[in-house]
Amino acid sequence: MEEKYILSLDIGTTTIRSFIYNSRTDIVGKAVDQVILHYPKSGFVEIDPDELWTSVVGVVKTCLQNAKLTAGQITAMGISTQRSTFITWSQSTGKPFHRFITWKDIRADDLVRQWNDSYIWKLLKLGAYVLFFVSRSKRFCAGSVLKFTNNQTTLRLYWALLNIPELKSALQKNDALFGTLDTWLLYKMTGSKIHMTDVSSASATGFFDPFTMQWSSSIMNLFNIPENILPKVVDTAGEHFTSTAKDIWGHEIPIRSVIADQTASMWGSCCFNVGDVKLTMGTGTFFNINTGSEPHASVSGLYPVVGWRLGDELIYSAEGANNDTASIIKWAQSLGLFDNPQDTAEIAMSVPDTDDVFFIPAFSGLGPPYNDCTAASGFVGMKPSTSKSHLVRAVLESLAFRTAQLYDCVRAETSYTFNTIRLDGGVSNNDFVVQLVADLTGLRVERPVQVEMSSLGCAHIVGLYLGIFSSKDELKSLRKVSTVFTPRPQVKKAYEVTIARWEDAVKRMRGWYLGNKSSQSKNSVHDSSNSITPQNSFKVTSLKKNGRSK
Repeated sequence: MEEKYILSLDIGTTTIRSFIYNSRTDIVGKAVDQVILHYPKSGFVEIDPDELWTSVVGVVKTCLQNAKLTAGQITAMGISTQRSTFITWSQSTGKPFHRFITWKDIRADDLVRQWNDSYIWKLLKLGAYVLFFVSRSKRFCAGSVLKFTNNQTTLRLYWALLNIPELKSALQKNDALFGTLDTWLLYKMTGSKIHMTDVSSASATGFFDPFTMQWSSSIMNLFNIPENILPKVVDTAGEHFTSTAKDIWGHEIPIRSVIADQTASMWGSCCFNVGDVKLTMGTGTFFNINTGSEPHASVSGLYPVVGWRLGDELIYSAEGANNDTASIIKWAQSLGLFDNPQDTAEIAMSVPDTDDVFFIPAFSGLGPPYNDCTAASGFVGMKPSTSKSHLVRAVLESLAFRTAQLYDCVRAETSYTFNTIRLDGGVSNNDFVVQLVADLTGLRVERPVQVEMSSLGCAHIVGLYLGIFSSKDELKSLRKVSTVFTPRPQVKKAYEVTIARWEDAVKRMRGWYLGNKSSQSKNSVHDSSNSITPQNSFKVTSLKKNGRSK
């Protein structure tokens, strides 16, 4: 029987990866390139669409060459992308009005604060609470505690609508289109034929209602987002994605799935059952639990997102996120704390503790349970005896502490019984962090042979849709686990005091930039240098980063 080949294209915040899998999910070809991030102003994190497109075309071409295959031999392809990164462009010419504004961009930070503190938003949340009290509807429960954040698309798009003249002019002429990264890729790959996004990417924008499965009319009306610029929301897999244009790679390649990266990694980890948990430790940390056919209504900040929709199968996920993980390690490397990230586990274990030094990983604020975008990063408790090894251990411990907090939120808000965490992402290769996660959560942690689960997830969903794989059970049988980390109860007990002191250090860093904002407003001057990049500033008490990469 002729071999089937599935091509996966995974576009993260820092890397573009392309893999070609056979029908046994063996990798027969791969290629990697870097995403070029631009920082034109403090707080701005952008991707140039022309540079990205050149890299995408080149990565797939190289992947085909490495596999010794042609585009015509590819059965189908799947695409996974970072979420909430968006662009707008002309419907008539296809020309973008600006670069991609990424999910790490904080240009709308003032708008986020203003809207969260506004009487309008507080009244809307109060109304949602009253409706929840009367109806007990989960939708209104979620609305009663909803907060705007920088990593949602909503207020960054609102900023663009207010501040980009070309976009405002195009809106008046009905000549503007909006899309997250997946939408734009489909538009480019199909020769401008389609304008659509899948349910998983739409649900991460902040203005798609996962309870009604429609663009939220209330949010669009509140921020004057025209519905006619938005893409059609479609199932996660299907023929509606059509095929790539022939002139890109020499032959049309059928596109059979487009999916958000965190959902794709759930597929790669085979989290198909209600209560299954995967933990991605990449640029950020994303803790996702399969909640089945019901969206999760959170009170601590877990975000209800759509996992996937395949015909009648609609699966939701509750997500807790800490936006800075690998980006923290990269920053620490830039400070000279170590030469190679692969050495950090050994460095951390070279000392018995952190010398009572604590690190707060909050370059992009703090997610659940704090949900505080005004928090600052910083080392607390440094002294003359503190060495680089202590600082490295403090950084790694903080990543495990934040992960344990996300798990505590999930455990408090759900009634599932958890036994295992399925791990992926580059930081999952760090034995010190992963073992500490197992210790603090009390769960078995499984690290796969291949830690890039988003690409594999694309292959899984495409292959299942096409019948290359017969069932989800077959996909589970193909799953390859490399290392299992089992919890050590005595370690968790030993860390109780340390974690309590770390949480006290976190309290000291919360609201840090709220004070700075107040000082600026008193002087009637907005100083954008408040977002300090790690390349040019290092303070013992506080650090803030404008958001580097995912």
